[in-house]
Amino acid sequence: MDESQGGLSYGIGAVARRLGVPAPTLRTWNLRYGIGPSSRSPGGHRRYGALDLTRLEEMNRLIKSGAPPAEAAQAALRIRSVPDKAQEDRSAPVREVDRRDVGKPVSEGARPERSVEQEAGRLARAAMALDSWSVEEAVASGLGRFGVTETWDRLVLPSFAVISRRQAATGVGVDVEHMFSERLMAAFTALIGRPARPINPRPVMLACAEDEQHCLPVFALAAALASEHSVEVRVLGARTPFSALGDAMRRLNPALVFVWSQMAETGNPEPLTRLPVLRPPSPIMTGGPGWRELPPDIGHLTSMNEAIIRIVGLLR
Repeated sequence: MDESQGGLSYGIGAVARRLGVPAPTLRTWNLRYGIGPSSRSPGGHRRYGALDLTRLEEMNRLIKSGAPPAEAAQAALRIRSVPDKAQEDRSAPVREVDRRDVGKPVSEGARPERSVEQEAGRLARAAMALDSWSVEEAVASGLGRFGVTETWDRLVLPSFAVISRRQAATGVGVDVEHMFSERLMAAFTALIGRPARPINPRPVMLACAEDEQHCLPVFALAAALASEHSVEVRVLGARTPFSALGDAMRRLNPALVFVWSQMAETGNPEPLTRLPVLRPPSPIMTGGPGWRELPPDIGHLTSMNEAIIRIVGLLR
């Protein structure tokens, strides 16, 4: 925190702690909705002033109450001044916000919250209608209220199940799947940044098996690790040749390597046994239903929650 342009201003870390919102989400709000820092420090760093913070607090309150992020941002941007009481409160020490409070109504007059099931239904309907903007808003709302893991397990996967059932019944819906995946990829990618204080000096490397093009789970896991657990990651993405994965391992000596296989055609474990053996070691872990008959020294993670627990536990 510093004094600039006659008033207090805050860095993104302090604002993230005050609101209980990950810093990458604040950056996304700035890029997508134009609600962000409006001043600079003498050193040229972007800073949030009192009005910026008032707007963000209102946007966060509205999202917690169930408003779509775009509508919440529009309402917050209509605020043109800081109430005197709010200005006084700015001088108080920035406190941590308990994440268990995220999603709770903040006033009796607030809009009733949607349940997780209602959010999942909203997301699936938007996807089926090819309404990319509503998909984007529903995903952003879910990430802000529930976090990456719960959004993935309780909003994204049920929506994919609806899409898959429609494809099986009608033979159509590839367009829906592609649009839905693209919007999810954009949301998760926005959360994959280098943490301010990573817990791991050596990065975690995530990749898809060679010829495996279903990479969304890799980006979702990377987003959860980076934005919610301060894990530094390197994402190599879809269809990573095992030779290229080995080269990257030699260059970075990662703390752990996670390889995803969705389809049985890409789940041959034999190339995993030829990946380089490094010192200090880089354990190999796998995820996805495509793998078969894995060697005993290669772990298999069956859910995002298990992956986070195992990976973070290994790093600490």
